[in-house]
Amino acid sequence: MTNEMLRAPAEVKYAEELDWLESVDDGPKPFSWRLSPRMVRLFVLGSERSDGLEREIPQKWFGDRSFVERSIVTLASDRGLLLIGDPGTGKSWLAELLSAAICRNSTLGVQGTAGTTEDHIKYSWNVSMVIAKGQSRESMIPSPIMTAMEQGVIGRFEELTRSTSDVQDALISILSEKYMSIPELDTDNIVFARPGFSIIATANSRDRGVNDLSSALKRRFNFVRIPVVTSKASEAEIVRFRTEELLRRHRIELDLPPTLLDILLQSFADLRAAAASAGSEDEKLESALSTAEQIGVLENAILHSNFFGDRTLRAQTLAGALVGSLARRAPEDLAILNKYWHGVVEPRSQREGGEWTAFLEGGRQAISTLS
Repeated sequence: MTNEMLRAPAEVKYAEELDWLESVDDGPKPFSWRLSPRMVRLFVLGSERSDGLEREIPQKWFGDRSFVERSIVTLASDRGLLLIGDPGTGKSWLAELLSAAICRNSTLGVQGTAGTTEDHIKYSWNVSMVIAKGQSRESMIPSPIMTAMEQGVIGRFEELTRSTSDVQDALISILSEKYMSIPELDTDNIVFARPGFSIIATANSRDRGVNDLSSALKRRFNFVRIPVVTSKASEAEIVRFRTEELLRRHRIELDLPPTLLDILLQSFADLRAAAASAGSEDEKLESALSTAEQIGVLENAILHSNFFGDRTLRAQTLAGALVGSLARRAPEDLAILNKYWHGVVEPRSQREGGEWTAFLEGGRQAISTLS
């Protein structure tokens, strides 16, 4: 089944693993949860020898254990959970994994944008059925949030602060009263949330000031702030994990040389340090330089090597992918990357040689082509 999907949701991708965990889980489960809180944590963070399981459960989200535990406790209390952090910190992936483990359904989601309306979180109408038979529950189109309420499962709201204040306000009664009124109907006009219903929302900390949450809505959520990954070892694990998934999905057999992964990690660390010391926004790359963007750079390099190269990932290709991915503004970003290549990569190439020399030449060529 997963072969028929471009990207399978976590509950499909890890269905066999979730089935096994459910079969051996004898812990107490809140509401209608499929797994106990302990097993939810284990599914997300992976198993250890001390867990005493007959099989190993791989780690799927890389971050502090306390963030996962606080998230699980929040959902067990039936309060809304708001995961907030910079782009690329894994907020959406954590939300998906938690939903998959708790209710085996991570697809009941709403994407917050400037165009999101109350209909997207409440309901709308099948116009042809309304014309033919009038307004009824049959002619109503429930939102993913309403469906989650009726089924007693988790609904997701991505990029909450990108939606307008009236949309955000519509969540207040849902989170506090746990029901939704349908004033257009005379009977059967209230949808009550079943036990197990909750909402996991995400918010980009860089969107602060776009559509700030009201104090009333903030009180309905427990906040879990996901920090940027600062450990090179942890970031390497995340990039390696995601890259292996990519290779499996595309059925590509290609080795990821450790030296090239080190070069990628070091380059992003250097560029982040330069951005932190920059005196103005014009001296910073437009890119957030997140872990997710590192994965994107590596994905581009791997696919280029597979389709247009000799199926071997090389430093020149990695450099070209990095420049191509991060040079979003011309000439500002190109000038920043050119300065980095001359001021950091070139001296490092002279000191260390090896792959850094090829990385230097690949970057120079990419910058020259785009200039």
